[in-house]
Amino acid sequence: MEKNWVLALLLLQIFSAEAPFGGGAGGGIWIGGGISSQTPSGFSNNKLYIAYTALQAWKSAIKDDPFRILDTWVGSNVCSYKGVFCANSMDMSTSQVVAGVDLNHFSLQGSLVKELSLLSDISIFHLNSNRFSGTIPDSFKDLVNLSELDLSNNQFSGPFPLVTLLLPNLIYLDIRFNQFSGFIPDELFNKNLDAIFLNNNQFEGQIPQNLANSPASVITFANNKFSGSIPAGFGIVSRIKEVLFLNNQLTGCIPEGIGFMTDIDVLDLSYNSLSGHLPDTLSCLSGIEVLDLGHNQLTGVLSDLVCSLKNLAYFNVSYNFFSGFSQECTRLLSRNVGFDFSVNCIPGRNMQRPPPECSGIPAGLNCLRIPSTSPMFCSSMNKISGNSNPYILAPSSLPP
Repeated sequence: MEKNWVLALLLLQIFSAEAPFGGGAGGGIWIGGGISSQTPSGFSNNKLYIAYTALQAWKSAIKDDPFRILDTWVGSNVCSYKGVFCANSMDMSTSQVVAGVDLNHFSLQGSLVKELSLLSDISIFHLNSNRFSGTIPDSFKDLVNLSELDLSNNQFSGPFPLVTLLLPNLIYLDIRFNQFSGFIPDELFNKNLDAIFLNNNQFEGQIPQNLANSPASVITFANNKFSGSIPAGFGIVSRIKEVLFLNNQLTGCIPEGIGFMTDIDVLDLSYNSLSGHLPDTLSCLSGIEVLDLGHNQLTGVLSDLVCSLKNLAYFNVSYNFFSGFSQECTRLLSRNVGFDFSVNCIPGRNMQRPPPECSGIPAGLNCLRIPSTSPMFCSSMNKISGNSNPYILAPSSLPP
């Protein structure tokens, strides 16, 4: 009887719609108002009926459910479905709406369907650690209340999902550990996002030059195929706390502006092909705890300016071409800082490169910098400018 009731209800909504979903054949509901304003029997309000229609369409596109989550997706009480969460309507027009979907770690296999855009009240959509594939439907642009989108650790593919840029209230975007490819759009870093996770995909090309525009506190580019240089202005207006560039194909200098990120805790530039001397502005990273520069082609002498950072807990410069370090760097060992300087060209130290490897300086002479002859002034001017990252540099330390 239950199956017959469900089938009858679906047939009713198909034939009562004035036009199919999205204008194509075989749709099940008309977004532009084809649903009757009368609430069908068994539903407390019309929005829950619409949510039922969307979830049942999605259920039919899920091909494997090893934890039998979808066994609970039966009947009109969608608020009882496992992974579906209801709350009072924000506009108080109805008592209950579907406000979130959280199906993390259920190993579901299938695809996303366009009907999911009918869940217009959801603010959270989490699908971490499943086996969803395909692309993100363009109809997701209608999820105007969505604030958190987590599609990480799945099998999604195709270019960067541009539809995410159309979500006006999105603040958390996590698409890491998928198979997305191609270029990253500049518009991504103009969005009011607090977290951007792009790592472990197949993205390529240069990192957009407007990276510094992003107000995000966390951005991860790691384990992709990004090339070119780190944007020169990155850090000057950034309020970032954690940024991971590791394991890409980045070249060129570490920009001076990267030292302007007063709030940063973690900076990982390892496993790239960055070259030249370190900028003295790194000494302005007063709160940094993890600084990883390993596996690059960096040269010069590690100075007191960098090694005197008080909050350092881990400092990795291994597999570079540094030729020495100052007394302050030696003290890192007594401070119980994880300081790895192996496989460089530092005389008198163990585990260094053989002399033939140190006889020539790697490419990157254009990154040579003249060390500062006077202290840097990294004091914030918050009270004056309202910007959390302005700095005053001693004239002698300004880049030429």
